[in-house]
Amino acid sequence: MNVIQTKSLTKTYNGKGGIKDVTLSVGEGIVYGFLGPNGSGKSTFVRTLLGLIQPTSGEGFILGEPIGSPKSLENVGYLPELFRYPDWLTGKQLLKTHAELCKIPIRQRNIRIEEVIELVGMTGRENGRISGFSKGMSQRIGLACAILNDPKVVFLDEPTSALDPIGRKDVRNLMAYLKDRGKTIFLNSHLLYEVESVCDYVSIVHQGEMIVQGPWRELMITDAQVEIVTEGPIDVPLPSYVTHYQKVNEEKSRMSWVIQLEDETNIPRLIDYLSSNQVAIYKVKPIKPYLEDVFLHWVNRKRESNYVDNQ
Repeated sequence: MNVIQTKSLTKTYNGKGGIKDVTLSVGEGIVYGFLGPNGSGKSTFVRTLLGLIQPTSGEGFILGEPIGSPKSLENVGYLPELFRYPDWLTGKQLLKTHAELCKIPIRQRNIRIEEVIELVGMTGRENGRISGFSKGMSQRIGLACAILNDPKVVFLDEPTSALDPIGRKDVRNLMAYLKDRGKTIFLNSHLLYEVESVCDYVSIVHQGEMIVQGPWRELMITDAQVEIVTEGPIDVPLPSYVTHYQKVNEEKSRMSWVIQLEDETNIPRLIDYLSSNQVAIYKVKPIKPYLEDVFLHWVNRKRESNYVDNQ
C-alpha cells in the first residue's frame, strides 16, 4: 500500500522557488528521507502535502485520500521545523489540550500521555512550564504532540536540528520504534549523517527539483573507492578503469593509497593487476560512502547534465 503518493506535485511562488514536479510513492512501515540543503523546498513540499498551502499543480494522496481534505489528516502526525506553543502551559497541559483536539477517548488520554512522555525522554520534566524549556526539551514536547494520536503517518521536519548528540540518538531510536510498529515516517532533513542509519528510501532534492530517489543503499553505488597499502610506490601504469588515485600516507617503505574506480567490481581486477606486476600489497579496504557522499555525487551529476544541456 502506498501511504503517500504524488504525481507532478508543484508549489511555486509566482513561478519561482518552492518545489517542482515531484512524483513519488511512499510505502507502509518505512522511514522515507526527503533530503536536501536548506532552501531546497523540503518544508514547502510537506506543507503542501498537509494542505497548509495549496499546490500550484499536480496531485497527491495520503492514505488514499486527496491532500488537503480533512480525511487525509485523520491518521497523520506532524512536527514542523519552526513551531511555538503557549509558553504559560506545562508540558503535560499542552499534551492534554492536544489529546482533546485529537479526540482521544477520555479514558485513554492519561495513559497515552504518559506513554509519549516516556517515548520522547521527558519523564520528570512534563510538569515544567514550556517557557522554561530548553530548545532540546521544546523539540521533545513537539515530538510528543506529533505522535500523541498514534498516527499511521508521521511527518518530521528537521526533528534533530535543536538537539544535542544524546537527543539526536533518542530521535533515531524513536523513528526505529515507530517503524517497527508499522508506522510510516516522512523525514525532512539536511543533516544527512544523522539519518543514514534509519532511512530505507530517500529522495534527494536540490533547488526545488528532485534529483534522484530510491533505496539509499542502492543509490550508494557510485564510483567505488578502495584503500590499498603497498610496499613502495605504485610505479606501473594503472588500468583505464582507475579514475583517480592519491597517496594519503607513508610510513617507512609502506605507502597508503586511495584509489577511485569506475565500479566496485573492478577492485579484484585491480588487485590481480598490481600483484601480477610485482606490487606487494599489505592491505585492501573498500571505502564505504556515507549518505553525504551520495548526495554530493547525485547533485554534481545533475549539474554536469544541466551544463551539457545548456551548451
